[in-house]
Amino acid sequence: MIEILTPAGLARAKDAGALVADILSTLRSRSAVGTNLLDIDRWAAAMIAEAGALSCYVEYAPPFGRGPFGHHVCTAVNDAVLHGRPHDRALADGDLLTLDLALALGGVAADAAVSFVVGDTRPPQSVAMIDATERALTAGIAAARPGARVGDVSHAIGTVLSGAGYPINTEYGGHGIGSTMHQDPHVPNTGRPGRGHRLRPGLLLALEPWVMADTAELVIDADGWTLRSATGCRAAHSEHTIAITDDGAEILTVPG
Repeated sequence: MIEILTPAGLARAKDAGALVADILSTLRSRSAVGTNLLDIDRWAAAMIAEAGALSCYVEYAPPFGRGPFGHHVCTAVNDAVLHGRPHDRALADGDLLTLDLALALGGVAADAAVSFVVGDTRPPQSVAMIDATERALTAGIAAARPGARVGDVSHAIGTVLSGAGYPINTEYGGHGIGSTMHQDPHVPNTGRPGRGHRLRPGLLLALEPWVMADTAELVIDADGWTLRSATGCRAAHSEHTIAITDDGAEILTVPG
């Protein structure tokens, strides 16, 4: 399903996006050396409930997972990159942490992710990888405009990622979003310009460049959810929900 939002729906999407951004910002500020991943999940649950929103993750049970996800935020550390299921683990200095949050407010969902290094240690390779995903996200957003195609967005993202020397996995990428978290179209993190679905105003997309340092191959944890690099290398992930407008793209998941 590809959903086109009405102006009223877009207004609700802006509220949902601002809430996602604010919660992620708070979680990031609280994520320090010694913080337990389960505490991050509890904080997310409390903030989502206080805002009268609904988690998109707790009951999420797609074909590739093992039962419902059962938590409110994805917490991926170091070699984990997607669907990081919170567990009893304290963060250490220099850990690369990705927080990925999706919720629904007023019947519309928004989705965003941020990667950052915990503590005072700043491994240069981790910093460079995070920077590459952020630059790729910026490029993808710039390419998302009325009349453009999904391939144009994918090509813009992939050009940055491959130019920085990272292999690109196309199994998981960006996606449409609206009344549900995951919708068509799929937005791979590399592609051919001029191909794919044509973008038009009212379409919401969650763009999410992610890479692993030296591989495009994923392996899955025993928890049935957490996806890690096959080589044990570190990974990074950046994501925003955007709305296609008459003039281009509006980022919805920025703090209020």
